[in-house]
Amino acid sequence: MNNVLKINFRKRKRLTGLLGLSLDGSRLDGVVLRRNAGALQQLQTFSVTLSLDPLTAAPELVGREIRNHLDAAGVRERYCVLAVPLKWALTAHTEMPPLPEADVPSFLQLEAERGFPSDPATLRLADSRCPLPDGKHYVLMAGIPANHLAVLEQVLVAAKLKPVSFSPGLPALQLPVATASNGVLALFIGESHVGLQITCGGGVAALRALEGAVENDANQRSLQVDIVARETRITLGQLPAALRESVKHIRIFGPRDLAQRLADEMTLRFEPLGFSIEVVTAYAPKEFGAQLPVGASVSPAFSVAAWRLMEQAPAFEFLPPKPTIFQQIATKYSSGRLRTIGAAAAGIILLVALLFGYQQFQLIWYGSQWRGMSAKVGDLQKIQDKIQRYRPWFDESFDNVSAIWQLTRKFPESGEVTAKTLDIRDGSVVTCSGTATDYAAYLRAFNQLRNAEGVSGLKTDQLRGKSPIIFSFDYHWTPGGSL
Repeated sequence: MNNVLKINFRKRKRLTGLLGLSLDGSRLDGVVLRRNAGALQQLQTFSVTLSLDPLTAAPELVGREIRNHLDAAGVRERYCVLAVPLKWALTAHTEMPPLPEADVPSFLQLEAERGFPSDPATLRLADSRCPLPDGKHYVLMAGIPANHLAVLEQVLVAAKLKPVSFSPGLPALQLPVATASNGVLALFIGESHVGLQITCGGGVAALRALEGAVENDANQRSLQVDIVARETRITLGQLPAALRESVKHIRIFGPRDLAQRLADEMTLRFEPLGFSIEVVTAYAPKEFGAQLPVGASVSPAFSVAAWRLMEQAPAFEFLPPKPTIFQQIATKYSSGRLRTIGAAAAGIILLVALLFGYQQFQLIWYGSQWRGMSAKVGDLQKIQDKIQRYRPWFDESFDNVSAIWQLTRKFPESGEVTAKTLDIRDGSVVTCSGTATDYAAYLRAFNQLRNAEGVSGLKTDQLRGKSPIIFSFDYHWTPGGSL
């Protein structure tokens, strides 16, 4: 069962104008309603006889005929609701014990397979529930052949209409959820049959078309009251006692002369049993929660349109749900190879999304950490800038001092060799000039410096004179020597 829970698969659009249609045999009735500031306005009405059968003729031809009738009536509204023929509906009943809501669909699926004469998969199904004692429910399951609905939708599309709801007209005339509908048996005299509905406890307990109750002779309808009375008694007898005993009121809808005749006959048969009989000739004030147009005729077309404009869900919805664009793509590309490719692509996309998500998480986390320490880091950076600005200008390694110290240690303390100039280039090339009392004193100092730690490449550049001797030498100094 595909809609036993009455899930609204289609996003309901808030409409201000709507075309209500009612199809009964070859008869098509229509009314255009508009909602305006808490009131319903009736713009156009029409009633025509179709020359083509919507189920057997080409949908394009039937749609063109309907479009011609709409143009002749001046109807420009495109959104429509349709009261489908009640004789298309198949019904089955069951008693449902107290169940968790999650288990209800499978239970009703099994009951539908047992109760319907055809495969439930070929039907569009809906249900309505009436409460019973001990927490049970009496469930009415209704189904319409899915191919009937598909053809009907094609016909309306060919007529340049946009259907928003398919539902029977009788539940719209006698709305089950209304308080006044509790314990009501409603009869509607149609073109070729009489519709019967019993409402109890906010649900529909019985819904059927009484075939043979209306006969058409030379375009004159005659009512078979005996058939209606007999089928009414049979339907009441099939109900559980708790529901049957609550039904005490009969309401009759339809053409006034036929409805009054049926009411008179039903009064003779059912009034002694405690039933009250009423012929419905006009809507009650504020019946739809809005001010109604003066003289509005009671009809399924008006009722289905009015309830839809007032955003009241129908008791039974049979319009096939429209798949979303994602469902269409999934159906189109659901073959084995394409499904595998699609799954792999989806997996890659998911993996990339997770990686980007993890990266974003890290950025957010490190950003929060930085915001917590940024003030302290700024203060430390200012202190560091001041240290760099005001630190000493000289070299902190003392390499030059070490070179001078090493040189002075190798000169004799007696003053035989003295230095006059000392030049240190690039921190490693040392040039020294001075005087010595004689050559022997210079040679002793020269040899001691040659053997000193960190001195390499020592050579004499100049020697002049005998006593005193003027000398000049240079060498390469390697830092690391001890002071």
